[in-house]
Amino acid sequence: MRLLIDTQSFIWFFEADKKLPLSIRAMMEDAKNELAVSIVSFWEITVKMSLQKLNLSTDIETLINKSMKYGFETISIEPIHLITLSALDFYHRDPFDRMIIAQAIAEHISIISSDSIFKSYPVNCIW
Repeated sequence: MRLLIDTQSFIWFFEADKKLPLSIRAMMEDAKNELAVSIVSFWEITVKMSLQKLNLSTDIETLINKSMKYGFETISIEPIHLITLSALDFYHRDPFDRMIIAQAIAEHISIISSDSIFKSYPVNCIW
């Protein structure tokens, strides 16, 4: 299964945070699943780190390199994602999350997220 990991779940995975349920971690570690992260997540992490709203055990360059080494696909922002975003209802106001939702819809990919608002959109949200 192809899985798009939202920013919070991505951070929890790489920071080995116990907030990430063991069942979700196991799904992410299952070699049968194809993991993806949006470039938007890296952007969000970079912004929050520079504003000192997020403190991680590593810098953004190392985190990106670790994600590639672990086999994560990085999903760039494509025109179809923007078109999909433009049609989304405003259940969710966070611009980073809205783009991740739009990418999941456009790419027909499931999302791993603990954010209950994601389930308001026509996307398969796991968790």
